[in-house]
Amino acid sequence: MHKKNLEILPSPCWLLEESKLVDNLKIIERIKKKSGARVLLALKGYALWKSFDILQPFLDGCCASGLHEAKLAAEEFGKEVHTYAPAYKEEEIEEIASLSHHMVFNSPAQFKRFAALAKRTNPELSLGLRVNPEYSASPKEIYNPCGLYSRLGTTLENFDETLLDKLDGLHFHALCEQDSSALEAVLQNFEEKFGEYIPQMKWINFGGGHHITRKDYNVEKLIDLINGFKAKYRVEVYLEPGEAIGWETGPLIATVLDIVHNGIDIAILDTSAEAHMPDTIIMPYRAEVRGAGEAGEKAHTYRLGGNTCLAGDIMGDYSFDTPLQIGDRIIFEDQMHYTMVKATTFNGIKLPSIAIERKSGHIEVLREFGYEDFKNRLS
Repeated sequence: MHKKNLEILPSPCWLLEESKLVDNLKIIERIKKKSGARVLLALKGYALWKSFDILQPFLDGCCASGLHEAKLAAEEFGKEVHTYAPAYKEEEIEEIASLSHHMVFNSPAQFKRFAALAKRTNPELSLGLRVNPEYSASPKEIYNPCGLYSRLGTTLENFDETLLDKLDGLHFHALCEQDSSALEAVLQNFEEKFGEYIPQMKWINFGGGHHITRKDYNVEKLIDLINGFKAKYRVEVYLEPGEAIGWETGPLIATVLDIVHNGIDIAILDTSAEAHMPDTIIMPYRAEVRGAGEAGEKAHTYRLGGNTCLAGDIMGDYSFDTPLQIGDRIIFEDQMHYTMVKATTFNGIKLPSIAIERKSGHIEVLREFGYEDFKNRLS
């Protein structure tokens, strides 16, 4: 990103870098070509719909987590729509079914209650059940869909064989930012528990959490796993990467509003960890800041804090080569996935603008937010 472009952007602002997004999509494209897998964009992780024209040539569609995401996928992406929700509302079934190509139920009870209605609404609809292989190497329990007492997916003990003649596919999701070696272990457990049912299926959905575009991800192993599974069971395989699509494709840019001192120098920014980067608090993780180091690593250390009244609205402690000044831009790296989709207007703070830096270097500001966006979501 050119410094001149940085200066003309509104603040705060998410900036998608088109060239980096295309680099990620080319990795996905290679996996598709070598394995025959179908790859869907997980909207829960990345839903910047004004960039869908970039994604469409590389992907087969979207996976949605309910009615609103299904509508977005149908309206703006225009390819396959696969919908799964932990529980569906009866009044939404027909509309979801009319929008979807695949509809996956979380439990046998939901399947029995709604599958027939969904199929009457859309006779071409392919029906699936999410299962829980009861194994995951998820790094954090909050992101472990197969953890103790998980509500996500049907365990073997609760599987209902009377559904088999109506089921087209099984879906599992057991990963979180993990390599293909973790998928290999999940597949082993999935086959041990549900292997007898797989040959009766048309498709198996391997879910998300595949960190495909991370630099150390073993892409060849993933391709081998998919090809081996397809050869063994003669089924179609789907993947649903969300984070991997938007991984390292652009920053959140903020501005220093004030600097105060209370035992440590504190820079107050025009963004918020709580409202705009919630995973830095929830997960938690430390967002990388361009040009900065760990506290004490460089000459000048600052605590970066958000512009809300939440005491814990803190991004972390960072050090810089030169002192920060009011008006300086702070660039939080890798903020295109699981940030925009989770952002709020807590405390009345303005949502970051959204911009794209095209491959030509041209900056296009797609959306700026203001008071009406805050007001209208509250009543």
